[in-house]
Amino acid sequence: MDDEPRLVPAAPPVPVRERVVYVGCEGESTEPDYLRYLNGRFGNGENGNPPFRIIPVDEKDGLTPERVVARVSAKAGGDEAWALFDRDRHTRIHQAVADAAASGVELCFSHPSFDLWLLLHFQSFGGEQSGSSENLKRKLRKADTAFERFDRRDDKSVMGARAAALQGRVGTAIGHARGLLAQCEHGAGKAGQATIVTPRRPEGAVVAPSPKSPERWAARSGHAPSCPVLNRDPSTDVWRLLVSLGITQDDWK
Repeated sequence: MDDEPRLVPAAPPVPVRERVVYVGCEGESTEPDYLRYLNGRFGNGENGNPPFRIIPVDEKDGLTPERVVARVSAKAGGDEAWALFDRDRHTRIHQAVADAAASGVELCFSHPSFDLWLLLHFQSFGGEQSGSSENLKRKLRKADTAFERFDRRDDKSVMGARAAALQGRVGTAIGHARGLLAQCEHGAGKAGQATIVTPRRPEGAVVAPSPKSPERWAARSGHAPSCPVLNRDPSTDVWRLLVSLGITQDDWK
């Protein structure tokens, strides 16, 4: 009789499903390009972060903040959704925030614009901009040769050499963005108070949060509920999207 222990075959590994995230974009070029860059650089999960796939929701000639929220909410159909829009000169930011709170769409707000997030990959930045991006764009053009012609002749793309220039700098950008949050003069903002959205189901889906008041919803960025959105100058919430996806550094070659 064979008394040898019977070997039990190891169970096959449980496949990890990618997290699907819908992100509404105000712009038709810069933001969608950047989101596709994130997919290519981090989406497969081979560098330590969980796998994900961002689906940009945008339109030719761009969208107003309200339309960003409405379009991504409709497209996501209950799945995880973020709205990426700027202060710029828009007059109905508060309505966009209220709509996002009512529909459970996460906010990714930049003041004065998304261009701030790009600049923070290279340097810190401060001082009220009053909705104008001209100062930070001048600094961005000087920050790296790839951006010398940024927003010249309507070229605001983030592909090729510009995308390559961002590599290895995400940790720097996150640190600078969190620093701006801590310096906010209009409330006790702290990056540690920000709500980091994480999957709550094994298959990678995210449970939609319960609707909150616009003030509480906007405070998920880490700003105090008493801090008016339009007073968060300068600031950007893009870092929260990246950290929620598990992207905190990219110092590999």
